[in-house]
Amino acid sequence: MSLLNAYDVVVVGSGAAGLTAAITARKSGLTVVVLEKAPVFGGTTAFSGGVAWIPGNPHFEDRSPADGGARVDRAAVHTYMRHEAGNKYDAAFVDAYLDHGPEMLRFLESQTEVKFTPSLYPDYHPEAPGGVQIGRSVTAAAYDGRRLGKEFRRLRPPLKTITFMGMMFNSSNNDLKHFFNFTRSPVSAAYVAKRLGIHLLHLARYGRGVQLTSGNALAARLAKSAFDLGIDIVTDAPVQELLREGDRITGVAATIDGARREIRAKKGIILAAGGFARDGRRTAAIYPHLREGGEHFTPVPEDNTGDGISLGETAGGHLSQGLPNGAAWMPVSKVPYGSGEIAFPHLVDRYKPGFIIVSPKGRRFVNESHSYHDVGAAMIEACRDLGKTEGWLIADHRTVHKYGIGFVKPYPMPLGAHIRSGYLKRGRTIADLAGQIGVDPKALTDEIATYNAGARQGEDRQFGRGGSGFNRYLGDADHKPNPNVAPVEQGPFYAVRLVMGDLGTFPGLVTDTQSRVLDAAGVPIPGLWAAGNDAASIMGGAYPGAGITIGPAMTFGYVAALSVAGRIGRDTTKLAAE
Repeated sequence: MSLLNAYDVVVVGSGAAGLTAAITARKSGLTVVVLEKAPVFGGTTAFSGGVAWIPGNPHFEDRSPADGGARVDRAAVHTYMRHEAGNKYDAAFVDAYLDHGPEMLRFLESQTEVKFTPSLYPDYHPEAPGGVQIGRSVTAAAYDGRRLGKEFRRLRPPLKTITFMGMMFNSSNNDLKHFFNFTRSPVSAAYVAKRLGIHLLHLARYGRGVQLTSGNALAARLAKSAFDLGIDIVTDAPVQELLREGDRITGVAATIDGARREIRAKKGIILAAGGFARDGRRTAAIYPHLREGGEHFTPVPEDNTGDGISLGETAGGHLSQGLPNGAAWMPVSKVPYGSGEIAFPHLVDRYKPGFIIVSPKGRRFVNESHSYHDVGAAMIEACRDLGKTEGWLIADHRTVHKYGIGFVKPYPMPLGAHIRSGYLKRGRTIADLAGQIGVDPKALTDEIATYNAGARQGEDRQFGRGGSGFNRYLGDADHKPNPNVAPVEQGPFYAVRLVMGDLGTFPGLVTDTQSRVLDAAGVPIPGLWAAGNDAASIMGGAYPGAGITIGPAMTFGYVAALSVAGRIGRDTTKLAAE
């Protein structure tokens, strides 16, 4: 790699937003370099589910020959976004998203290695006004990492806690279902044996799994597309400073190979460094549970320390204010790993029948099958004024045997090591378990008795679990009559401690609908754009559906590049401000 002293565009960050911006700029005829702080590329995207929420995407039926994409009920999307974002709803940004999201997807899928598949995810609140049961989310198609060649070693590996021996699961071909059923089905047993055998061969040859899925597949596809276009992705290259000439941002100063290096950007800088989830100063001021002395344990990459936002602020940009949530909340458990701990995001288990979550008071406080963000927000509220923000995920032996719990895998994987490490708590009775987890035995016994009274008939009489299409989608369809509800009654009983984590931050630099960073007066700062979690979330601090981080990140990364290239005609700053 021969790094130049000047490019048309410098992109800071190599996640979905940054790489989409880089590819779009290069396809627009501009020279591009991507600077990445970490020693690996892929950002938080490589840890994610690889889902993008794109209303009007071309993967669902009722396509219009006139525009080559799917018809979208724009009014319904506006209605839903207005319901979700409340007073942070911004019609101009929703329009920009509807204009450019499907366009971005068609562009990438027709001209690069990027491919998505239809996702069956409902909106997270499909029964709300404007919500839908299917059609707005797509998932990155699986990918063979070997196609990256020698660059495969620089791809950020997936989150350790959501793999099995480093193996990723493909939701489109029932991987997980086979693994859950391999002790009960000869077909599943044969499938699992073959899958494990191939994976072990790949581990021996490449040092990691090569059958990539979810966000790891998306990051690999984007990176391969960038490399094919001759775009340099420079890792271990933290940017410390924006360079300025008069009012215009003209370049960056970065540390590369241990030395300061100034790189000029003739057209512009695009900040896409992933937000501030690892910036302790900002999170302590913004996260409500941290302001009260609580705990937070994020699974996002350690490099997401808010560098892009800080750079934007030095240029005159400012952080968005007043969002109801500082991040996309995610209940996690802390898994002992080596000499430390790593986060396990609870994305699957709590939707299944037989799990409940209680607060430190021993009481349920939420529909456990709601989205991770909704459960997280409820956990923060339930623990307000308690001095700690935590919950306990509880299940009986039958449930843990079938589904596992947290990082603990289902039968026949052993439980002993997790009990000895303290990750998994076990009690012969509910009262015994209560003593193990430090909650009032009578309160917990009474709460589970109340829950079981309805659960034996498949009912959740407290929170209506299973009443939403989204609840049912992630439940166990084979469990009747309610895919999300079963009693907790067959001892021994188990619990895993939950604390608050996140999937990324919502506040970011204030931009217009062309992704240009605005100063305090609402005027674009010449030469500076932002996308992804470095820009304020267009969701207004809400979480409407699967992929509402990656969808806008890719869309407005695409928009930023078009704007840098001068390919967006009308000035929308005034419209966005209004």
